[in-house]
Order: sequence, then structure tokens, then C-alpha cells
Amino acid sequence: MDSILFGFVQILTYDNVLWCLIGALVGTLIGVLPGLGPLATMAILLPMTFSLPPLGALVMLAGVYYGSQYGGSTTAILVNLPGESSSVVTCIDGHEMTKQGRAGEALFVAATGSFAAGCIATLVIAVAAPAIGQFAQQFASPEYAALLIFGLIAAVVIASGSAIEAFVVVLIGVLLGFVGTDVNSGVDRFTLGQMELLDGLQFVPLALGFFGIPEIISNLETPEHRHVITPKVGSIWPRWPQIRPAITPVLRGTGLGSVLGFLPGGGALLSAFVSYSVEKRIARDPGRFGHGAVEGVAGPEAANNAGAQTSFIPLLTLGIPSNPVMAVMMGAMILHGIQPGPQVISRQPDLFWGLVASMWLGNLMLLVINLPLIGIWVKLLTVPYRLLFPVIVVISCIGIYSVNNSAFDVFTAMIFGALGYTFFKLKLQPAPLLLGFIVGPLLEENLRRALVVSRGDPTVFFDRPISGTLMVGAIVLLLVLLLPSIRRVRDVALKE
Repeated sequence: MDSILFGFVQILTYDNVLWCLIGALVGTLIGVLPGLGPLATMAILLPMTFSLPPLGALVMLAGVYYGSQYGGSTTAILVNLPGESSSVVTCIDGHEMTKQGRAGEALFVAATGSFAAGCIATLVIAVAAPAIGQFAQQFASPEYAALLIFGLIAAVVIASGSAIEAFVVVLIGVLLGFVGTDVNSGVDRFTLGQMELLDGLQFVPLALGFFGIPEIISNLETPEHRHVITPKVGSIWPRWPQIRPAITPVLRGTGLGSVLGFLPGGGALLSAFVSYSVEKRIARDPGRFGHGAVEGVAGPEAANNAGAQTSFIPLLTLGIPSNPVMAVMMGAMILHGIQPGPQVISRQPDLFWGLVASMWLGNLMLLVINLPLIGIWVKLLTVPYRLLFPVIVVISCIGIYSVNNSAFDVFTAMIFGALGYTFFKLKLQPAPLLLGFIVGPLLEENLRRALVVSRGDPTVFFDRPISGTLMVGAIVLLLVLLLPSIRRVRDVALKE
């Protein structure tokens, strides 16, 4: 409790409250408007945070992430337009409730369920993260290398599409992370004679190129057909008999999201889909789902918000991003001179506990600003995208240039944008590439250090209990993925 109160002391300043509010508002806006999503938005905002203090930057970016989970549910319920991928599940029963004149009930359940899940998940972070961070203090190079290998393989298993394609994309990301100067020998690698590449590829141009620019181009080539008619919402304060069936699904969704958010490759999207599947399977009458079942809104909305927040745990305790959004957060921390990992809690407690406290504050802000402003959020859907994209592109280019005052970074972002759009056309997921790019240099550093200490003996990764367990787990995951029956089940699950 002392640590949590210390966090509130850090966050309850005028500047930090303002950044938290801005993050929550931008996140809600991004959740409402189909097309961008939190990952591309955070990549665009990343260079703008360079001038902010570290805590203010992380608070704002975190608010964008979990704020988008709130905003996406509003338009999914009212007009059947999920502004964020994790809100796709909410459309199934949420919009049916709107058609039945129960829009207020659905919005209330979604908002309060997300708020409750966010508060509980933040408490999970406050309790679990220090314990995990203390355990991580036992890690040496073999343990970190084994953990990174396990995380990359787990991300491949969970990634949508072909596992082979995801594996190749991860390797491409790892190779891009090797560009620059070899730390051990000082030899240039893959620099093509460019002085600007001696320090390696910059994270901001790569993230914006693979996620921001392809999103803009793909939205422009898709004709807009948004005939938005604001439905009658009715009272957003339903009666107790209408709320009672949602309480247990909210608790179940919070538990599922808290666990799945922590796993490699997890997060809001996976949590929402799994929660909906669980609620449908255990329901006494599964036929109600798809026809306005309140459980189909309560469970996924709680799960996606809990999953969004507990995905911070691996980043803050182990220094490993569990999903692409956390990879962007990791890039922001490195940009501000912060090395993610267990030392954050011990050496920078103001940053860690301030971020934890901001999640409670941000969830309260989102509850207050979402329900009263429903009409405004829906009206924003009528703004044509062709009026938004020039502003987005200009802000992105200025932001990229401002980080290093380098036109080369803008040029690099354009190249990666073309490559990212090619990925989009070939239906290749760029998310594993971003994970590989972030994790690759860390994996190389710990792998080589472990082999130097062991004088080239590879059994060092299996002799130690923790690293040996992780390596065996990674091998089991690979073997399981190679089984034809498992591959078929995975493909069917991803299609669903």
C-alpha cells in the first residue's frame, strides 16, 4: 500500500494528470474511428513523446492502449462498426442488444465491466510485478536467452496465419535488429556503407513504416461506406435484474484476460475471443449468443481491458514485450534512456509505481468521459478519412524528423512503409517482425555472453534449472506445432 500511495504522489501532478487525460481521450478516439488502431497510433505518437518526461510519455502511451479498448466497444454496440480489433467480438451481441432497444444496457455493462476489469488487472500488476521482478533478479545470460527464445516461439504459435510465415517474419525482424556495429568486435554489419546505420536501424521509423503508413494507404484504397445513423440509446442506468447476469462473466473475463495478457503473444484481442468462446460453451442456453446475450458483451469487454493492462507485466519485470503494442512501449522506454527489466522497480520506483497508479486514474477517467459523450463519439464516424490522413502523414513525418533531426530517418520510414504495404498485400502479419526486431539484439547479446562464459559449451542452456525448463518448453512448443493434428486445430481456431 505504501508503494501504491507513492505512485499516486508521482501521478497526481498537473502535468501527469494532463498526459493521462490526453492518452485516454486519444485512445477513445482511436477506438471509435475504424482504420488506425492503438498500435499504429502509438507508433505515430512515439516521436512526439521525446520532449516529455519519461513518466508522462509512458502514461500517455499506456492511456492510448487501454483507452482504445473502451472506445472500440461504443461504436461496435451502437452502429456495428468495431473501431478496434478486440471489439469485433462485442459486435456480435452488443449490436443485437441495440436493435432490441437495449443499447443503454449494453453500453453500461461494457463500460463498467471494462472499468472493474481494469482496476482488478492493475491490482494484479501491483501485486505480481514486484514478486516476478524479484524472481528475475536470479536470471543470468542463459536464463534471459532461453526466455527470449521461448517468447519468440510462443509468439509464432499464437500469431495468426501460417506458422511458417510467422517464423520467417520473426527471423527477418531479428536480422533487421543486427544492422549496425557488432558490440563485441566493433565490425560494421549490414550497413551498406551508410554512416547513419552504424548505430543500427531506428525503432520509430520502422514501427511507423510497418504499422502507420500501410494502415493509411489501405484505408485510402478502400471506399468509405459509413451510413451512420445514431440509434436511440435510452437510459444508460439499467435495473439490477439486467445487470446481475453480467457480474460473473465480468469476473471470468477479468481472470482470463489477466492470464492471457501476461503470456507471449497475448493481449486484448486474444483475451476477448477466448472469453466469448468460454461464455458460449458454459452457458445453459448457447443459442442466446448472437441474439443479444449480455454475457457476450460483459465477458469480452472485461477480458480485453484486463489483457491490455497485464501485458505490461513481462515488459516491466523481465524486459520482454509480450505483444507488438508492448514492443512500442519498450521502444518508448529505450528512447527515454530506460532499460526495461527487473531493475526498473528497484532503481526507478517513481516510474513503475507512477505508471501503475496512472492505470487506476486512467480507467476512472475513461468511465467518466465515455458514457456522457456517446453522441459525440458516434458523430465523429461521419468525418471522412480523406480529411484526416494528410494531417496524420504530416505529423508523422515531423515526429520522425524531430527525434534525431535526420531526414535519413524519414527516408527510412518511407522504405519500411512500402515494405509494410507489401506485407499487407501478401497478408503477412508484421507484428512478429517488430517483436523480432526488439528481441533480436537482446537475444544475441545474452546468447553470446552465455557462450563466452561457458567457453562455447551449448549445454549451459540446459544445465541450469530455469533456463533448462524454458528451453525444454520451447522445444515442446515447436514439436507440438509440427504435429498435423495440432496444426489443423490451430488453423480452425484462428479462422473462428
